[in-house]
Amino acid sequence: MASHGCCWMRERLLSGVFPIPRARGLPTPKSTALSFSSSLLQLQPQGFAPDRKQRSSFVQAPAVRRLVGSLTKTQGLRFAVVIARFNEIVTKQLLEGALDTFSKYSVNEEDIDVVWVPGCFEIGIVAERLGKSRKYHAILCIGAVIRGDTSHYDAVANSVASGVLSAGLNSGVPCIFGVLTCDDMEQALNRAGGKAGNKGAEGALTTIEMASLFEHQFK
Repeated sequence: MASHGCCWMRERLLSGVFPIPRARGLPTPKSTALSFSSSLLQLQPQGFAPDRKQRSSFVQAPAVRRLVGSLTKTQGLRFAVVIARFNEIVTKQLLEGALDTFSKYSVNEEDIDVVWVPGCFEIGIVAERLGKSRKYHAILCIGAVIRGDTSHYDAVANSVASGVLSAGLNSGVPCIFGVLTCDDMEQALNRAGGKAGNKGAEGALTTIEMASLFEHQFK
């Protein structure tokens, strides 16, 4: 009898047809078997196969635009240089480096105005006024703050950096930070034509590039 039951169960397993169990006292349903199709046992995900035709029909994104200021398109550009008289032994050399660089890149002398102020603290307000005059395409700010025995250095260095930044933001004209902040005079002189080059010349290059960027790319 047990072997007969095993054979019966084996036939049902092979055929994929199983009787549905029912509780005692309930009527027998019309269909007492549940059939599992072999197609359900082999799940085939649909819609995930790569479609080469569909993939090749994607719209290509436009090329990324790269906006860069030019160091050679200086014709018609006007510049101002705001320079602090304090620590003049340093700032004069920075100015010479800046003017020499402007000349090398074909900026005419008549297109450059140099404005002297007493110290670095006064640079920001003058730069902002020049920017709002709309006469200049960019403004170079030159100065030298050298650390001393008091905290005066920190106050001036922070104020001049903030002032130059605010001048550019408020006027909409690039104001370039060309102010040295050094621990001693030796460091300053090394950066005003000495071992470390001339930061005034580097500032002039930045000034030309920013003026070109605003004039030729943002209009």
